[in-house]
Amino acid sequence: MEPRVAPGARPWARRFRRLVPAAAAALSGLLLYVSFPPRTLWWLALPAFAVFGWVLRGRSWKAGLGLGYLFGLGFLLPLLVWTGVEVGPGPWLALVAIEAVFVALVGAGLTVVSKLPGSPVWAAAVWVAGEAARARVPFEGFPWGKIAFGQADGVFLPLAAVGGTPVLGFAVVLCGFGLYEVVRLGLRRRATGVVRPAAAAVAVLSMGVPFLGALAARPLVSAQAEDGSVTVAAIQGNVPRAGLDFNSQRRAVLDHHARETERLAAKVKAGKVARPDFVLWPENSSDIDPFANPDARAVIDAAAKAIGVPISVGGVVERDGKLYNEQILWDPAKGPVDTYDKRQIQPFGEYLPLRSLIGAINENWTAMVRQDFSRGTEPGVFTMDGAKVGLVTCYEAAFDWTVRSEVTDGAQMISVPSNNATFDRSEMTYQQLAMSRVRAVEHSRTVTVPVTSGVSAIIMPDGRITQKTGMFVADSLVQKVPLRSSQTPATHLGVLPEIALVLVAAGGLGWAVAAGPRRRRAGDV
Repeated sequence: MEPRVAPGARPWARRFRRLVPAAAAALSGLLLYVSFPPRTLWWLALPAFAVFGWVLRGRSWKAGLGLGYLFGLGFLLPLLVWTGVEVGPGPWLALVAIEAVFVALVGAGLTVVSKLPGSPVWAAAVWVAGEAARARVPFEGFPWGKIAFGQADGVFLPLAAVGGTPVLGFAVVLCGFGLYEVVRLGLRRRATGVVRPAAAAVAVLSMGVPFLGALAARPLVSAQAEDGSVTVAAIQGNVPRAGLDFNSQRRAVLDHHARETERLAAKVKAGKVARPDFVLWPENSSDIDPFANPDARAVIDAAAKAIGVPISVGGVVERDGKLYNEQILWDPAKGPVDTYDKRQIQPFGEYLPLRSLIGAINENWTAMVRQDFSRGTEPGVFTMDGAKVGLVTCYEAAFDWTVRSEVTDGAQMISVPSNNATFDRSEMTYQQLAMSRVRAVEHSRTVTVPVTSGVSAIIMPDGRITQKTGMFVADSLVQKVPLRSSQTPATHLGVLPEIALVLVAAGGLGWAVAAGPRRRRAGDV
């Protein structure tokens, strides 16, 4: 549906008006980006999708493909700029170019279902189906930028406990497309005085039901202890300097975390802070393998004995010729007693797909990942002073299945040990922190986030951050937190809500395609 142009309009005016939909698509994607952390403007997601709905309505699927791609670029280019902080713009632009293809396909689908009765419902389901695909392919997916992850401060957050990130995202997108329908029908009524009651009801319900659903879900959100409480300490040792070369300073990073733990032990001894029941170190806090290096083992042993409680240590270890990103449960008397190997490892960071092809393009990129990490196969739940702590290492927090598996395996709280030093002071840290807040509500668990360089945080099961550190400072957080064992509907249901919404999307697309010839015969084009 191109903008109407007067027959006598100048050529430049015609071209300008044809550019309006393209510009609106890109700008609405940018508006969606602005709704994401570190800003707390979650509500901007609604007008972003309303404008996107206006851009797509009545267009062909081919136009939807192009406009969807522009929407994806407007959203993902600024959202993912941190991926190029240390490696340059090439990988960043390549990642965005690939991820925006999924949004383009969604755009094409949205144009198809926009002609159906109840179009906001079908459209929101199509968006969730696109997110489901993006979270799985290629290279096991990249869920960063799920709509749910921009809603940690929003009124819809309780819906995460109902059906996880798919239901939360569906509600936001439904409300956004519903907003467009309300405005569109209001303008039509003003112009013609006629609006079908059924269409008006669908539009109003599309906006109202997500808000009512979030209100009804509030009782699922609680920060009350069910299995008692524990006092936890999260250590942020800091790194000598930001960037990829922090890996060359492995011993300094280990010493920083040991020193901060010993400093905490001194505060405990002086009565300045409560004695923790256990201590959590971040990912990569010991990139020197303590199983193979006696010096590293001695440093960790000394820190554990100083604080006198178990420590979860983030290490890089080699076993049978394979590298693992591993969390090690370190007892002050017995040493290492349990391990968890990261299962969802990061492509192009912890392993290199298409190594020979990438090496032919740029040898420096292959040098950054000289040896691929191997994947763990089992959930990681450490028993620390009687508490069951589920481990979700950094990048894993973006994936629904990794977090849920720890809770179903008995975790009473969750730790997300992370290393963000590679990304300097970018928004990546705050985007990831928002994910942990959503996970806290989704599974009704306390979430601790120990990070090498910040921002480390303690998050209550209701999603509130009660303590956090600055960036690139050495610090520690100590707090009494609740343990919980009940499971939310989202935990029980797992992937089922996402499957249901994908089926709704498939049903809507099938209906629209089947109805197409009938509409054309009736002249409804």
